[in-house]
Amino acid sequence: MTGRFLVIGLALVFAASYAAAQVGSEKRRSGYQDMGEALQKMQDDDTANPGMLFVQLGSKLWAKAAGAADKSCADCHGAASASMKGVAARYPAFDKATGGPIDLEQRINSCRTSHQQAASLPFESRELLALTAFVARQSQGVPIETGTDPQLAPFIEKGRERYMQRQGQLNLGCANCHDDNWDKRLAGSAITQGHPTG
Repeated sequence: MTGRFLVIGLALVFAASYAAAQVGSEKRRSGYQDMGEALQKMQDDDTANPGMLFVQLGSKLWAKAAGAADKSCADCHGAASASMKGVAARYPAFDKATGGPIDLEQRINSCRTSHQQAASLPFESRELLALTAFVARQSQGVPIETGTDPQLAPFIEKGRERYMQRQGQLNLGCANCHDDNWDKRLAGSAITQGHPTG
């Protein structure tokens, strides 16, 4: 449970950093630009990108019936290429049932328990990662829309506060590197602007 809250917290921090980026939109840079050429080529080529193994498994799980309801994701949602386009770009999202933000993995598990009457998939499990990767793949190239829901505003503000909060022996916050020192290097690693997408 703690891991789930940590992921949501980090997702909100990233959403806040994206929304509050001090760099003008014309100067925003993807972390992709800081990757080496070999890594960029691997990421660009679906046949070489190992992440696509999870997308393929997710495609199979999408069509596989599960739970007491004996339903698949496709039974309710149809073709993911149409029904899931842009969905991942709207997470984290506010969930009325929990009264707070949830991430895409939690939404998938919520559908499993309520509509498929199946057990939740363990956090970080191969199956949950695969379904999440498959659903997220349908949103490739779609701009992130979090922050438009007014119910998320207090959570995004809390994320912004944590992003700016200085702490530790060096008295640094996330913003000290990702806003003030992007495009520099730290121990050989590029300091990116900290956007949540590539």
